[in-house]
Amino acid sequence: MMNKRSLKKAINAVSDQLFANAVAVSLYGNNRNAENDEALINSILTMREDFVSRISHPEPGMKKQAYYKDLRDKFISQAQEIADQISL
Repeated sequence: MMNKRSLKKAINAVSDQLFANAVAVSLYGNNRNAENDEALINSILTMREDFVSRISHPEPGMKKQAYYKDLRDKFISQAQEIADQISL
């Protein structure tokens, strides 16, 4: 299991990469919708904020190891969905 600091760093690194890709595609992509691009960028920022704050405040009643595994799995799936939207 990762410690909290390395998990936050990993989430920030993935979010930074998604943000950079979304901005690059919105600026240099062909036939892009500005409103959709802005919504995608906002969703990346919201996702990052949500998951980083959830690291520091685990749900009561849940084992820590299970909580962080679930958190990591949810982050990976949400980041994959955003990456798929960027590549469209």
